[in-house]
Amino acid sequence: MQGPRWKAGGRAFAHIAQYHPELTALRRDLHAHPELGFEEIYTSKRVKEALKLCGVDEIHDGIGRTGVVGVIRGRSTASGSMVGLRADMDALPLTEHNDFAWKSCKQGLMHGCGHDGHTAMLIGAARYLAETRNFDGTAVLVFQPGEEGFAGARVMMEDGLFDRFPVQSIFAMHNWPAMKPGTVGINAGPMMAAADRFTVEITGRGGHGAHAYQTVDVVLVAAHIITAAQSIVSRNVRPIDSAVVSLCAMQAGDLGAFSVLPGTATLVGTVRTFDPLVQEMVEKRLKELCSAIALGFGATATVHYERIYPATINSESEAIFAGDVAESLLGADHVVRDLEPSMGAEDFSFMLQNKPGAYLRIGQGTGSSGSALHNSRYDFNDDILPLGAALHASLIEQAMPLPAL
Repeated sequence: MQGPRWKAGGRAFAHIAQYHPELTALRRDLHAHPELGFEEIYTSKRVKEALKLCGVDEIHDGIGRTGVVGVIRGRSTASGSMVGLRADMDALPLTEHNDFAWKSCKQGLMHGCGHDGHTAMLIGAARYLAETRNFDGTAVLVFQPGEEGFAGARVMMEDGLFDRFPVQSIFAMHNWPAMKPGTVGINAGPMMAAADRFTVEITGRGGHGAHAYQTVDVVLVAAHIITAAQSIVSRNVRPIDSAVVSLCAMQAGDLGAFSVLPGTATLVGTVRTFDPLVQEMVEKRLKELCSAIALGFGATATVHYERIYPATINSESEAIFAGDVAESLLGADHVVRDLEPSMGAEDFSFMLQNKPGAYLRIGQGTGSSGSALHNSRYDFNDDILPLGAALHASLIEQAMPLPAL
């Protein structure tokens, strides 16, 4: 394994770098055994085994079905403080096209988003924190299932996560191929967009393609809806705001029936926003447009609109604090304080609606494959494992410092 071309400082990084090989082996084992949300049986077992070997004080499983929580008490707990760290564990329903030794052993499943690396980084932090305990308070390490569309964060909360472990704040990080290894990005505000799903059910009157005048053509209606939906952002959302409306799938008719006009059609799409007022407006306009367009052609259209994940919004003081912690490891030149938000979504947003906290990006580069997240040739960059673990651990140490002697 080639060493990194960047430098990090601090006691935590130097300590954790000593067991970089073990973290790499764990990460690659998790990569080879991917599991979907709420099916993380093997992953949870490996996490529990690792936490036990690390010497944490408590291990709790079954929270949010397959979630695991590790508890580590500092050298002192006089402050009564409790801070959380979160890593996601699940993989994607994606066929891997890599050919290295640790590629997925499960057809149609792969760690295409780096959650294997996130889990390994938090295990690295757990080992360091349990060995050193240089903090005053309690660290709560949350290994979360089902981030990829299953709202595992919400499920853990509904299962009493914050009732049982009432943290004052919570932090998470995600690898980011667009940033170089040895860099960290954050901002004191929106980091990820809200993700909504909508389905448009169009009903007309089917018939023979040669006698279209006798039908109500749902394919024609769908085409007009697809075109008109793109006007919502361009003509209703202020240029200084952000929103995306994407029609991602259409189903109508039978490909083998070239002369049959179907009687129904279905459209599926997504809306991404940061501002709840913009979110509400887009939903309203989408329903109005679909209904009016269908009516104009003599058809009907029903819109089913689901709010899947809220926007991921960092609380200001915690974001500033996390940026300071990152600077203490890497220096100011390697920390981006005004990172551009992503229109992707993240269910850590549910936790940030309930607790102050911050979500960080840790740079990892695109590697030799040049692949980004959710790509069949993606792989986590093992060089950044000690840095991610040290960043987690330093958040704990600096949020709950031991009293000065």
